This record gives sequence, C-alpha cells and structure tokens, in this order.
Amino acid sequence: MKKHKYQWLLSGLIILVAFAIGTAIYNTQSPQSTSNVSTTTIKSRYLTWKKAYLKGSGQQRYVKTNTGSRAQTLSEAQGYGMLITVMAAKQGFGNQKSFDQLTRYYLSHRISTNNPLMSWRQNQKNSRMISTKAEQTSATDGDLDIAYALILADEMWGSKGNLKYNQLADQLLSAIKEYEINPTTNLPRVGNWATASKSENLVRTSDLMTAYFRKFASYTKDGSWTKAAQNSQKALKELSDQYKTGLMADFVTIKGKQLKLGSVKANQVASQYDAQYGFNACRIPWRVAYDYQLNHSQTSKGIAQKMCDFFASKKKITAVYTLNGKAVENYTNIAFTAPVAYAAQVLSDQKLKHNYTKDLTAEIPTNNYYPATIQMMMLLTSGTIGQNK
Repeated sequence: MKKHKYQWLLSGLIILVAFAIGTAIYNTQSPQSTSNVSTTTIKSRYLTWKKAYLKGSGQQRYVKTNTGSRAQTLSEAQGYGMLITVMAAKQGFGNQKSFDQLTRYYLSHRISTNNPLMSWRQNQKNSRMISTKAEQTSATDGDLDIAYALILADEMWGSKGNLKYNQLADQLLSAIKEYEINPTTNLPRVGNWATASKSENLVRTSDLMTAYFRKFASYTKDGSWTKAAQNSQKALKELSDQYKTGLMADFVTIKGKQLKLGSVKANQVASQYDAQYGFNACRIPWRVAYDYQLNHSQTSKGIAQKMCDFFASKKKITAVYTLNGKAVENYTNIAFTAPVAYAAQVLSDQKLKHNYTKDLTAEIPTNNYYPATIQMMMLLTSGTIGQNK
C-alpha cells in the first residue's frame, strides 16, 4: 500500500515538474506585453490616414508621398499602403476593395511584364502616374513589403477572385530572390540596380526583415529564405554589438560569406545621414521587435531591448543620431518615435510605454506622408499584440 502511495506521489511530482517546465518555456517564448492602444483609436487614425494619403480612383489607388498638386508616390509607399490596408481589414475596419485597388496600381507599375518588381517612383503627368526610364528600377524595401502584404491578403481572403494574391506573391518573391538578394551573403541588396562593385555589398539595415524572411520560407517552402533570415539576424546582432547604444546606420556594407561589416560615408547612397541612425534606420526597432512579437526570437528581443534602453535614457527622442548616441538634430519626428513606442509595447518596457504611447496614439499628421504612415503602421502592429498569430 505504501509502495503504491509513493508511486502516486512520484507521478504527481513528475507531472508538476513537467507542467512547470512547460509553463516556463511558454513564458520564455511568448511576448508578455499587452498593448496600450485601443481598437477605437486605431480605427479613427486609420480613417484619417486613408482620407489624407490614399489617392486615385476607379480600379487603382496609391499612397501620395508629397504635398504638391502634382502627385508623387514610391514603391515604399505602395508597400506601406497595402500592409496598412490588409492589417486594418484583419482588425475589422479595412476592406478588400481598397487592397485590390492598391494591388492593381502595383501591377500597373511593375518594371516590365517580365519583371514584377515595382518601379521605385512615379510622378503625375496630366492625369497619369508615370515612371521615367531611370525610375524603372527597384527599391528592395518596397518590394518586400508588397510581397508580405500579398501573403497576408491570401491568408485573409484567399486567392479565388480576379486577383490571385498567392500567385502574385510567388512571382514577386521569385523576382526578389533573383534580382534583390545577394547570392553570396544571402542578404537584400538595396535594389535590383545594385550589382556593380561599388554597390553590390550595400545593405539598407532596415531591409534586414528577419520576420518577413521566415514567413517567405514557410510560405514558399524555399530554404533559401531561411538562410536570408539567419544571415539577417546574424548581421543585425553584430551591428548591434558594435556600439553601446545598439544603434545602426542607415546603410552599411556587408561582404562575403563571413558577412564582413563595413561602413559608408555621408551622401554615399541617399542622404547626409547615410552613416547615421537616420530616416531609414529609424525603422529597425519596428522590424526587430516584430520578429520577436511573431517568432519569439530571443536574439531579436535583445537587439530591440538594447535600442530601447538607449532611448529610455533620453529625455526625448529626436530625429537622427550618431551611432555613439549623440543627437544630430534637435527636432522630433514621429518616424523615430513611433517604432520605439511600438517596440516598447512588444517588450513591455514600462518606462517607454508611459513616455511614448501618447505620441503613438496622437492624431495622424495629414500633410507629412512618411512620419504619418510609419505611425499608422505602428498603431496597426501594436493592435496585433496579444492576438493569436
């Protein structure tokens, strides 16, 4: 009788220990944050953003990026617009019609019928949106966002209508792999044009979208995307380790199979901020925290937390920093604040949440495309925290 009793006690202890270990693993792998952003606020801001920036009519719409009477747009903006629209639909207030209009605009502005990468810029000429010959090249970040949005649309609505999201995603991903992924480093080039010796190893750090590459791998069953995810995370970790701040430059060089890091100079690629934490790199807290939110990567968590720790030490977040953490400009810009506010939601960083949630949920600017659109993306992504993925 005593023997059976001890066996029962031992079995009970084993069950309790197993339960405790399982709970510990689950708690370690799952983000423990609750968003401070209400659905009502997100919907209100979305309607403001849509009215201010979503232009066009009939079958096609685009995201207007300038304030002039003659409209301009970018593939970057089209990617954001498609992401915003499908994510808003997943939260109950976007619609498939708007997404399809944005998709048709993308289809009309591919580089060619044989190349589904999107031309990086269009300007209004009379009533048409036109790309010059020089503009009929790609910007990788725009194509990555468009491909990811098409996958989300396929998951949301299926691909049984006139627009086969799954086929469009597969075609675009094949082109990204062929033209925009460096075959030696397995990292994204800055565009399909970056193949010369001076440009082939350039990397826009905010293009190291680990979460996207994981998604592309599972969606296509193509293991090369897993390599892109692994190398992106490795590069991000090494870049993070270079400075106590965890900050990274807008552009770097990464060479060879060993992913040797190098730097660029001001105005070498796009702007005076090329070698600083500028208007491209400000998106990194978003991209890295998103990987932790979806995939529970402890490496991504550490990279995001290091950056958040730096920003938590500042009285306010201003635009542009040196990699050592010196403020370059004294003005604020929501494109820098909103990704940090979102990362704080994911990481449950109470100080940053307290300080910056109000900036994240503020009224959307109606005459400044880039910060307004980054803010809108961060609001929608914050709204997915705690949802089942």
